[in-house]
Amino acid sequence: MKRKHKRLTFVAVGVGLLSLAAALFLSAIGDSVAFFHSPSDLANHGDLGDRRIRVGGLVEDGSVQRGQGAEVRFRVTDLAQSVPVVYVGILPDLFREGQGVVAQGRLRDGVFVADEVLARHDETYMPPEVAESLKQAGTWQHMEAAGAASMPADGY
Repeated sequence: MKRKHKRLTFVAVGVGLLSLAAALFLSAIGDSVAFFHSPSDLANHGDLGDRRIRVGGLVEDGSVQRGQGAEVRFRVTDLAQSVPVVYVGILPDLFREGQGVVAQGRLRDGVFVADEVLARHDETYMPPEVAESLKQAGTWQHMEAAGAASMPADGY
């Protein structure tokens, strides 16, 4: 084989390996990304397949039910729509009815099966995704009266 052909073969194999590595990387990234949805989004989108997503809003008052063991059932609302959530595990200490929450998991037969639940980390914090979904639903009430005046406008 001539030197020119060897170099061309080497470049072609290199490009092929780089393409394969890029495809594997993008596939791995795609599997780990969980897009945020509000309860209203879930009501409008219907079937999302078996994709991993995040749902956020407020824990609906009167909806928390403790099952056997560590199972907890509750509803997450954006004050326009709500979605039932099932979670098996220990809830964060700040998890309460009427408080902001973000759950990560999958939607199955109209019930959100969460494998992770995150609660607001203090009295005035509202996760940016939750605040934005409440604003879009037209149910956002500025929290200054509740002592949130110290919260920056961007939610961080």
